[in-house]
Amino acid sequence: MSSTPVTGKGSARQGGARAGRPHAAWVLPGVLFFTFFAVAPMALAVYLSFTKWNGLGDPQPVGLDNWRRLLSDDRLIQSLTITVLLTVVSWAFQTVVSLLLGVWAAGRQRNRAILSAIFFVPFLLSSTAIALLFYALLDPNFGIIRQDTLGSTKGAFLAIVFVGGWQFIPFHTLIYQGGARQIPEVLYQAAAIDGAGRYRQFFSITLPQLRNTATTSSVLMIVGSLTYFETVLILTQGGPGTDTAILPYLMYEAGFKSYDFGYASAIATFLVVAATALSLLLVRLTGFGSMRSTREGM
Repeated sequence: MSSTPVTGKGSARQGGARAGRPHAAWVLPGVLFFTFFAVAPMALAVYLSFTKWNGLGDPQPVGLDNWRRLLSDDRLIQSLTITVLLTVVSWAFQTVVSLLLGVWAAGRQRNRAILSAIFFVPFLLSSTAIALLFYALLDPNFGIIRQDTLGSTKGAFLAIVFVGGWQFIPFHTLIYQGGARQIPEVLYQAAAIDGAGRYRQFFSITLPQLRNTATTSSVLMIVGSLTYFETVLILTQGGPGTDTAILPYLMYEAGFKSYDFGYASAIATFLVVAATALSLLLVRLTGFGSMRSTREGM
């Protein structure tokens, strides 16, 4: 009798599973990129926050001096208040507008695709170019508004909120558009049979189904608002006075005007910790981490 090799289905499945399993080398470029451009700079900033360094020579260890100075700095409280206020107002403004635009863009309106493409154009521009554009438009002598908008506290603050929203609302609109398109049509059909109108469907179906989408968008908005810099630097330079001097701008002044990179690194580390804590808190409070499905009845 001639023997034939036995190749069972089980072994074939195992071989196929091994063949389709991602190899560790596939993720190596991403790990290296993240380590080099995120972990390493952050580790360096943490190290420098315990030193005194003006950018020349070797950093001199000073222990917790920079952190004591940070916690006792009167400008920290003012900058932190302005940063939190800017974050809250920017989040409210961008969320409302991008949510409505995203739900609208997910429909079947005429010329929807063309208008959606036009709405997305601002996000393709750099923050610096957009800030320069609006700085020229808001110039009291040559701009479209013949008053010193950036010279008043309220005007400068609202200008930063509007310019940031003008750039990033298209991105969040795209997120909400994708989320709205994932909502099963059968839910709206059932609601229509029950007599629910368009507004009732929006508040009873659309908003609950976009809960996880809103969480994702909100985390990105909050982290982005905490790291505003180019817009403030070009539009107001922290003014009038120090009324728009947010934490990133305070870090810039400490590092590149006073050449105190140790103190600037302490501010940068504080910003990273605050942004991470807020993001984790938001995920925790919204239950997003559990990844529960919002498709009720599906």
